[in-house]
Amino acid sequence: MADRYSLPNPPAGGSVGKRIPRTSAPEAPGTSGTPVIRATGADDAEATRASAGSAPSGTAPSGASGSASSRPAGAAAPSLLGKGLPTTSGVRRTGRPTTPQRTTPPLSNRPVHKPLRHAGPIPTKQGHRRYWVILGSLIAAALLFSWGNLAWDNPMPIGSDGFWKIAQLRAENVAIVIVVAFCQGVATVAFQTATNNRIITPSIMGFESLYSLVQTAAVFAFGAAGVVIVQGPAQFVFQVILMIGFSALLYGWLLTGKRGNIQIMLLVGIVIGGGLGSITTFMQRLLTPSEFDVLTARLIGSIANADSTYLLIGLPFVALAGGGLWFFSTRLNVLALGRDTAMNLGVNYQRQTMIVLLCVSVLMAVSTSLVGPMTFFGFLVAMIAYQLADTHDHRYVFPMAWAVGVTVLAGAYFVLKNIFYAAGAVSIIIELVGGTFFLVYILRKGRL
Repeated sequence: MADRYSLPNPPAGGSVGKRIPRTSAPEAPGTSGTPVIRATGADDAEATRASAGSAPSGTAPSGASGSASSRPAGAAAPSLLGKGLPTTSGVRRTGRPTTPQRTTPPLSNRPVHKPLRHAGPIPTKQGHRRYWVILGSLIAAALLFSWGNLAWDNPMPIGSDGFWKIAQLRAENVAIVIVVAFCQGVATVAFQTATNNRIITPSIMGFESLYSLVQTAAVFAFGAAGVVIVQGPAQFVFQVILMIGFSALLYGWLLTGKRGNIQIMLLVGIVIGGGLGSITTFMQRLLTPSEFDVLTARLIGSIANADSTYLLIGLPFVALAGGGLWFFSTRLNVLALGRDTAMNLGVNYQRQTMIVLLCVSVLMAVSTSLVGPMTFFGFLVAMIAYQLADTHDHRYVFPMAWAVGVTVLAGAYFVLKNIFYAAGAVSIIIELVGGTFFLVYILRKGRL
């Protein structure tokens, strides 16, 4: 076989760097089928200079002296690789390419790097840690304020029978605070999701106007004794059922059919609430000053106005409505995307909206019947919950809203009762703070 890699002497006057056609050389005996690798590229030039300097043109180099007959049989022909010239990396002297040596560790030995983000409502570990730290801090603050309401200014020594008897009486107010905070916070978050509007509360649907109308009508018809007439377990159940029936009639009228529109429902609710408020104001003007004073004490939301006997009646309603909203929390996440997107994802938008609004009506009816109107408390709790949870997943927002509500309401009740001795002004302060937050939110956002 012809040796295509042998280097002839350069022609006289020729350039070393110029490409030289290669010639074939006779094959040495006993080397048939054994390829020999000659130096190429830069090695060609070096080998050419070495050959030119050691022998004249046309003569063999001294390192190549000796014919095939002077070598033993079967010996390979000498090559320029024996001169100490560099060889190509990764190629054996026999000319067969070899696999490059592995420089990276095997996959099984490599360190596993867990992703910093993943698909979910809270994508990072730092976000999860932040959420649970904030939620734990709110729960600790709520427990601290609750314990303060039980133990502060308690004349009996801590741990004595008298201490626990007084604490038991105060524990009823703490339980009412927990229930009202749950109703207001969860109902407001769910209502804002169903209406796709973050600046409204369920109060605009006329719940508080209907409550005020019932209380005013009782005093208007029966005088000061009317306040006592509307109190009691039966009257409490009547008010709750009346509010739920009113909302169900309103939703069934405006959300069913092909022309069902939630914006129209909101506008109609506002108009009906305003009409009920006008009737209430008209009857209040016809009351005597003493009757009006008695009525005003009932129309201001206050923890002191609540009756603990109502809790056993209201808790089943709260558990049913709150459990329903928690069960539909993942569908609420889809409803938050909007009507068109939710329908494209296979959700019965009209049916799910009706269920959510009915659950909201139950929670608001129980809360309003327990402590009275609290217009901006739900908005304040929902806004803070969204900011602290830093997610739109209702499975995370609902617990945060409940914790924020208990902390705010229990803290306000503790401060106003034990420091300023104005326990009846809790709703007034909360309404003032909530209304201020509402205006700041609107002005910063710049639009509805």
